[in-house]
Amino acid sequence: MAWIHGWLGLVAGWLLFAMFATGTASYFRPEITRWMQPEIAANRTAPADAAAAAVRHLQRVGADDVQWFIALPDERTAVTRVFEQPKPAAEGAPRPRRPRAEELVLDPATGDPVAARDTRGGEHFYRFHFQLQLPYPWGRWLAGVCAMFMLGAIISGVVTHKRIFADFFTLRWNKGQRSWLDAHNVSAVLALPYHAVITYTGLVTLVVMYMPWPIVANYPQPARFAQEAYGLAADVEPTGRPAPLVAIAPLVRDAERRLGGAAGRLVVSHPNDAAATVTVTRGNGASVAARGVSATYSGTTGRLLSASAPPGAAITTANVLLGLHMAQFAGPALRWTLFVLGLSGVAMVGTGLLLWTAARRRPGATPFFGLRLVERLNIATIAGLPLGMAAFLLANRLLPAGMPGRADAEVAAMFWTWGAAALLQCARAPRLAWRDLFALGAVAFAAIPIVDALATPRLAAGDPLFLAFDSAMAAMAVALAFAGRRAARIPAAPVRRSARKVAHA
Repeated sequence: MAWIHGWLGLVAGWLLFAMFATGTASYFRPEITRWMQPEIAANRTAPADAAAAAVRHLQRVGADDVQWFIALPDERTAVTRVFEQPKPAAEGAPRPRRPRAEELVLDPATGDPVAARDTRGGEHFYRFHFQLQLPYPWGRWLAGVCAMFMLGAIISGVVTHKRIFADFFTLRWNKGQRSWLDAHNVSAVLALPYHAVITYTGLVTLVVMYMPWPIVANYPQPARFAQEAYGLAADVEPTGRPAPLVAIAPLVRDAERRLGGAAGRLVVSHPNDAAATVTVTRGNGASVAARGVSATYSGTTGRLLSASAPPGAAITTANVLLGLHMAQFAGPALRWTLFVLGLSGVAMVGTGLLLWTAARRRPGATPFFGLRLVERLNIATIAGLPLGMAAFLLANRLLPAGMPGRADAEVAAMFWTWGAAALLQCARAPRLAWRDLFALGAVAFAAIPIVDALATPRLAAGDPLFLAFDSAMAAMAVALAFAGRRAARIPAAPVRRSARKVAHA
């Protein structure tokens, strides 16, 4: 079990570190996006009014679309996001009939497109967390394999822990390798339930992709499974007869009353057709279960057509597990608690990788190739990734606001910085590389509040979000400076007694 624990943790450790770091940041995905778009003020519009404003805009730009998907704002998000599904080109007509529409970002109050810098915001960390910047579905498959390794490492780690409760209270400082072992044990044992739940629920999140065979065997079309499992309304065909769309705001308010929570999403199918339907889904913040219940109305009369029936035990379980992983139901206090627990996962994986090298380093002995490789990968990942994440945030403030393709440029800044750090550290001795990269990361995070104050007026105006975000960046700078001092002090492991006798002989 100790062998399994060590090798499972090592093989997947570098990707797990990146998944934990970006996944932990994703607890504040909407807040990061708002910080990265300082031109947008906080939302003060009710979901029903935001839906009506979005529909007015879509009537002007896409009245003949097949569907409108509208993500409504809440207390954490400041904009309405809409996506159009254009009508397909007629048979024999030139394709495409018109360019594929991109996601639109609208002002909740007016429905007009927002004038803000282009950015992926917190969505970048969220997507990287489970897609690893790889094409679909390979990134998700790789993330799933790493999660399976993590689950195996957790189970084998519990089995090998002889002093699991004692280790909860043991943290010795300045004791070399023993201190790093204590740090690994404390970070693992302190949040063991969290680590187990977050790993297992991460696998459940994509279980339909990993294990599609039951659905494939029983449903000729996956959409049919979704309709039965989640109570979705069946698709209807357009009649071709024009009919005006009813007022949207009253439908949303009625759905909120029926569903017992604020609306989070709106889907309008076949707008301006006699067969139009409007489906209102409850926001995820109203319940631990991630998938909200919905109600479907006639788009021409406003009559209620169907509502989600109470889900069965299996679907409820899956929804709760997904909700526990996403934590969209969490209030500010619980969200910060989960953030700290996520950081403990980052520390657990990082200290585990450091222990692998510390346990195999011998004073006076030439490191073997595998040890040198793991050590360099440790430095590149543990010290290089935070530097890349800071570069992503700094690029948001330093790149021109109207620059074409700036969202991709921000992401490129993260990976170019991370890659450059991974290469440049090879030119330095390991202890110096640890110190230098962590120092650069500390400087980069410390620079974020300064650049933010110079580039935007929101911090000077006392905006609570910006004050909290920049304070967190300053705390991150202090943490990296502290980590740099500790990581550079990993001593060589003592030579075993038998090895000393052989060397003396």
